[in-house]
Amino acid sequence: MHQPAPDLRPRLLHLAQPVDGGVARVVLDLARAQLAAGLRVTVACPDGPLAAGLRHLGADVRQWRAGRSPGPGLPGEVRRLAHLIDEVRPELVHAHSAKAGLAARLAVRGRVPTVFQPHAWSFEAVGGVTAALALRWERWGARWADRVVCVSEAERTTGLRAGVRAAYTVIPNGIDTTRFSPAPPSGTAPGRS
Repeated sequence: MHQPAPDLRPRLLHLAQPVDGGVARVVLDLARAQLAAGLRVTVACPDGPLAAGLRHLGADVRQWRAGRSPGPGLPGEVRRLAHLIDEVRPELVHAHSAKAGLAARLAVRGRVPTVFQPHAWSFEAVGGVTAALALRWERWGARWADRVVCVSEAERTTGLRAGVRAAYTVIPNGIDTTRFSPAPPSGTAPGRS
């Protein structure tokens, strides 16, 4: 009996929560490029427009029921994510934003190479005790990220100044130059050369 050849293409797992705005744009752009490069791309996220867009690209989309903020549902979200990671068996996990980063790093705990992309630090978005807890987590959770990807040098500097010790890489968000073009040189009226 003939056995089909195993699929040796690398498996990537993106985790996204939230599923709108810049996070969704980055996940869609990365999935598009990675699929075009021949990689196997799975994305775990709550159902909605991001999931639909990813399916349209041909990505394997897994529903991950997760709220946007940490709360009493977090243990169940982490447990569901751990089961999903066992099913997908990725060579790399890429967690987008604070919530996915929290759940992913707790579920994986260093067993699979993990990239965390904050898309803005959670401790800057809140105040008081919540900010202190978020900062404490980011300092501690950094141990389970093989790489922290920041969208700007300012984001990286904020993490370092806050004591988040990690292997950082800065990759600025892309700009669609077909939609957004540079302004004309100073002193030149639009439409004139």
